[in-house]
Amino acid sequence: MKAVFLGTNGWYDTGTGNTVCALIKTPRWDILLDAGTGIYKFDQYSDGAKPAFLFLSHFHIDHISGLHTLVKFRKRTGPLTICGQKGTRRILERFVNKPFTVPLSQLHYPVKILELPAEARKLPFKVKTLPLVHADPVLGLRLELGGKSVTYVTDTGYCPNALELARGADLLITECAHAPGETNPGWPHFNPETAGRLAAEAGAKKFVMTHFSAERYHRADLRARALKIARGVYPGARAAKDGLELEF
Repeated sequence: MKAVFLGTNGWYDTGTGNTVCALIKTPRWDILLDAGTGIYKFDQYSDGAKPAFLFLSHFHIDHISGLHTLVKFRKRTGPLTICGQKGTRRILERFVNKPFTVPLSQLHYPVKILELPAEARKLPFKVKTLPLVHADPVLGLRLELGGKSVTYVTDTGYCPNALELARGADLLITECAHAPGETNPGWPHFNPETAGRLAAEAGAKKFVMTHFSAERYHRADLRARALKIARGVYPGARAAKDGLELEF
């Protein structure tokens, strides 16, 4: 199984990357985590034949702006299922529609929307969702895929639900939007210390940080500093960059 990081920035694109999107490639499915601008690269890693599942953690623009580029995948034949929290249908019917972009109903492949956790039973694999701590509602995810577990927690401060989702994960993907030592109770995010702490306390087998603030991490050396700090807590930490591929 492989993870490919298509976009690793939070907020906006810079020379260090596009906004957040990760692809989990399995033998049966292509699974996308968030739909920042990096999602436009999806067709570089998929022939479009497998069913695809897109999980949206929440609706801040840097996590959904790439939905505008779904129309780009004209050669796609497999269906796409978009999964998000309660209210996802209503929001996407407004956001992915005229006058803003091509409606989902007019794409070249079938698309359906599921709202979690109520409709999780309709998925062909196990998904656990829990609310995280942020300025607006955010869902954390744990996916069970062919004997492997993937946890994705972004746009959150440290919280018990993040730890519950992360325990023993084969791959833990967290954000790292705050700078080292930075905290802001009114705008909760991880810094490298708290991201590393979560991975260590959870006993995650592999751990990657993504969703680096475009403002705070505008150079590669700043991500490298964050990685050094996270490795002081969890020695096997990785800092994602656009195009990183990781077997797990």
